[in-house]
Amino acid sequence: MVEWFQYAFVWSVLKFLGALPLPVARFVAWRLAAAVIWFRPSLKRTALFNLRLAFPDWTERHRRQTVRRLVKRLGWMAAEFTHIPHFARERIEKLVVMDGFENYDAAERRGKGVIFFTGHTGSWEIMPVAFSLLHHPIYFLARRIANQRVDALIASYRGATGNRAIDKNQSARVILRALREGGSVGVLADHNTMPEEAVFVDFFGMPAATTSGVARLALRTDCAVLPSYMYWDEDLRKHRLRFQPAVELVRTGDEEHDVRENTARFTRELENFVRDHPDQWLWMHKRWKNRPPGEQPLYPF
Repeated sequence: MVEWFQYAFVWSVLKFLGALPLPVARFVAWRLAAAVIWFRPSLKRTALFNLRLAFPDWTERHRRQTVRRLVKRLGWMAAEFTHIPHFARERIEKLVVMDGFENYDAAERRGKGVIFFTGHTGSWEIMPVAFSLLHHPIYFLARRIANQRVDALIASYRGATGNRAIDKNQSARVILRALREGGSVGVLADHNTMPEEAVFVDFFGMPAATTSGVARLALRTDCAVLPSYMYWDEDLRKHRLRFQPAVELVRTGDEEHDVRENTARFTRELENFVRDHPDQWLWMHKRWKNRPPGEQPLYPF
């Protein structure tokens, strides 16, 4: 019964927002997102704490303004997600512009596959949708939702333009096959990772448990790792889908050293983006939750 109620609620929200004109849906979803933050103060508390860690010189007012802008972006992304079934190339061109596509083109021409190294930036759910409509469908990693009905519903939206989800818990073999076929795979690689799956590399000057999987795949397949981000360009009034040049891999023959060093390189690219666009990264998770052996927890809550 609970699962059915959850499904009915999510279905209703998707259909309601999806039936509204996009500007109206964005406004409604923005206000709903603000209400969620009000009812879940722990999310705002985590975001502000993270911003104090990352930007200790900022004023508290600046941090709060950043969180408010982030909440607006999250609401907009939710609204845009509900409109995915209505998207076609002509419509997505009015919402998204691709920047640095020559970097992707060069990486794809290598013929060994491409990993989009990205994070929860801007309207990240729309990033693969835009790419599939403007170029071609890709694979992307996604964690299954416990409620199977909700999971299938969300997956139907994510796959509406031809993209294919890969279950994070069963990803290695599928990713390897996709890369060997010259495919492109999107990986959100910016969340706290369990220590047994992670390497600790600096993020804003503090060791952060970061997935080692991207570096291991790149070293094994020689695929291109392309830092890629979706963010809102206020001047253009569109999302900008930015492709950075592929990261040059370190290869010394010491696998663990190379995994750590390459993961650090990927993470520095992400940090540079977040420093430039701090209101367009998801600060509401405990990025530095897991600590290296012997270090005390950073979060007091």
